[in-house]
Amino acid sequence: MRIERLFPAGLAVLVMLSGCSESTRGSRAPAEEAGLPSRAAARTYTSDQLRQALLPEIPRYVRAGEPDSGVYGMLKPVRNFAQLQGQVTLDKPKCAGATQTFGTGGEIASAPAALTTFARADGQTITQTLVAVSELTATEEIGRRVPALCRTFRTRVGGRWSTHQVVEATPDRRFVGEGSRTVGLLTMSGSTKVTMWFVIFKARGYLGTVTVYGAKATRREAERLGTAAYDQAARVLP
Repeated sequence: MRIERLFPAGLAVLVMLSGCSESTRGSRAPAEEAGLPSRAAARTYTSDQLRQALLPEIPRYVRAGEPDSGVYGMLKPVRNFAQLQGQVTLDKPKCAGATQTFGTGGEIASAPAALTTFARADGQTITQTLVAVSELTATEEIGRRVPALCRTFRTRVGGRWSTHQVVEATPDRRFVGEGSRTVGLLTMSGSTKVTMWFVIFKARGYLGTVTVYGAKATRREAERLGTAAYDQAARVLP
């Protein structure tokens, strides 16, 4: 299934939303000095192992093509979104980073990864990703937050503007895996309203994400599927 069929052009660039995130990057050195695992201490998983650990099915959804695996930055869906990003104009340029679930530079860009997408008859989609990273990188990504500046912004594709509202709903008690964050995005484009929720969680040696996108996407479904994704990976990965 072509990516354009899954996500309208005016909205696709936002599916991997993270916000122009504040993160723990500024405290990286103190964290390492405090004895946290270094990036070199990552548990090593191959992209094939991660692919086998993806959710095999989701009730009421069908898989939209075969799962993709390999180096994260080279996955076809990731490259497609990068190309779409170049077609989008933001009213707040400082929020240009609001197009990815997590940073794609450094370790993540070259990390082993696997990705799969499911679609429902009404157009709603679910995308799951697993990326092998160090504990330090995983902790940094979970620590990201969407600053106030990027809680609302507008985008233009061609001559059409869309309005976006971000909801940071990171749980204080109900974590997925060994730590997680939850973010929602409400998009209005003309009379069309679309919601996206994503959960990013960490476990030993990898980051996982589940994104639910569609008119009826909910935080509850995203967090439920995030838990299912974690449980599946925990059963499969050694």
